[in-house]
Amino acid sequence: MTELRYTEDHAWVKTGSDDVAIVGISDHAQSELGDIVFVELPKPGATFTEDDELAVVESVKTAAEVKAPLSGTVVEINEELQLSPELVNTSPTEAGWLLKLKIQDSSELGNLMNQESYDDFVSEIN
Repeated sequence: MTELRYTEDHAWVKTGSDDVAIVGISDHAQSELGDIVFVELPKPGATFTEDDELAVVESVKTAAEVKAPLSGTVVEINEELQLSPELVNTSPTEAGWLLKLKIQDSSELGNLMNQESYDDFVSEIN
């Protein structure tokens, strides 16, 4: 499995051998949000620039926007989340992924934190 990379907004990215990244929210983010009841995802083909609003995750407590961790085009969304948004809570880095993004500028990957840096970041804000 490829190492996850993170944003300061608690999104994660997993890249494979192609230039498509899987995007989701971190375990920390889903924990802070509480029980997820709805996930609003963009349509495939939509394009985003790094830091654009990419999706909205709604919980019983609040709604949180998910910012694009990378510039790119949505090639697939996690259709399972329409019927089972709680997958974001139960499996945030596996079954609860949000979407797949065709990366426009791979140099943006350098802006993301590795697991150790993200853990340090989270411990500083808590």
